[in-house]
Amino acid sequence: MVIRGAGGGSNPVMKRVFPLIAFFSLLFLFLTSVAFGQAQTRLRVIRASNVGQSIDPPLKELHNELKTLFNFTSYRLLRDENLSLSLNQPVSISAREGRIIMEIILVGLHKNVAELRIRVNREGTEILNTQVRLSPGRTVLIGGPKLREGVIIYALSARF
Repeated sequence: MVIRGAGGGSNPVMKRVFPLIAFFSLLFLFLTSVAFGQAQTRLRVIRASNVGQSIDPPLKELHNELKTLFNFTSYRLLRDENLSLSLNQPVSISAREGRIIMEIILVGLHKNVAELRIRVNREGTEILNTQVRLSPGRTVLIGGPKLREGVIIYALSARF
């Protein structure tokens, strides 16, 4: 971007000030999201089973963690959602045609930790109610409800 003055030449003051304005604008956006209690969260819903021996390509980065925590040979990505969570505002995600509902609530946001309340309901009955703490760049895996030949696994990651 070139800023020209009335004389047609570039303005050296604006060349120096523009990067500072851009930096402080980005800093302001980041700080207001923390101040207003918002956290960007990624939720991956995974079907784990012992039918076959495959892992969906988008799950390759989680494969070692999945193998360590769970005893399954196949992992299939069912959903991949980017969520913008606001403090004390529930977000619901449906799996399996609405029979399984996951509710995520941001209950606390600190400098390096987002605290989330996770509830999972199957056909109206609560089957999981827990709270997790997420640090930026980390993933929390939650073994969820049984599903015919396997289970649902929820992978939560935070970016804030």
